Amino acid sequence: MTTVRDVQAMAGDEQITMLTAYDAATANIVDEAGIDVVLVGDSMGNAVLGYDDTLPVTVDEVASRVGAVARGTDEALVVADMPFLSFGADLAESVENCGRMLKEEGANAVKLESGPHTVELTERLSDLGIPTMAHLGLTPQSVNQTGYTQQATDREEATEILELAQAHEEAGAFALVLEHVPANLAAQVTEAIDIPTIGIGAGSECDGQVLVFTDVVGLAKSSPPFAAQFGDARTEIHDAVSDYADAVRAGEFPAEEHANTESELDDLY
Repeated sequence: MTTVRDVQAMAGDEQITMLTAYDAATANIVDEAGIDVVLVGDSMGNAVLGYDDTLPVTVDEVASRVGAVARGTDEALVVADMPFLSFGADLAESVENCGRMLKEEGANAVKLESGPHTVELTERLSDLGIPTMAHLGLTPQSVNQTGYTQQATDREEATEILELAQAHEEAGAFALVLEHVPANLAAQVTEAIDIPTIGIGAGSECDGQVLVFTDVVGLAKSSPPFAAQFGDARTEIHDAVSDYADAVRAGEFPAEEHANTESELDDLY
């Protein structure tokens, strides 16, 4: 099974692959495909739970999905993405929420959308044996402040990202997600820190890449400009469901081979 140390050892040697999953069936497919890290992202909010964004996602919703993904995964490192307001307000409550994902649901690590307010928490979690992945750049939980536009496009913001990356490394973070920042900034952050960087919309110079499952397989109605579609699952699923409905309505399903009979029951009525 992939460990935190395995992921760290890959930095600079081979690209780290990370993909989201939100249920056991999907996690099993992702795991069998050889993905290194499975992120149970709070992107479940708009990807599979029907919310407009990630903000409504609860700790209980994440916990349920983390448990399902952990049960469907044998090899990949499972990372629980901590939802909005589950951390940052109170240190003890933050630790308890993060610890629950490992102790009760089977995650191997947690991810925090990071800022100056998460440095102390990252250090505390690391001290307690809860591996923590930081996340800088576009942080969707801050959508009401930043929108979904590219972040750190000027020197002041870029410098802040670099300094926060270094601060979280010093606090014990084992990896760092960089989302929707200029590629040349991501390259410099990657060079400046020893822990692996995992990019999403941050160019090719990071130590790995992460995308949302529904974007990758072509299940989402729309995807961000930095995502790529590697399949057309939406059309495949639509056609399969449509064919099923047509077969039922036409009396073609179930066919004789889909049922069995017992002769001694023929005269019950």
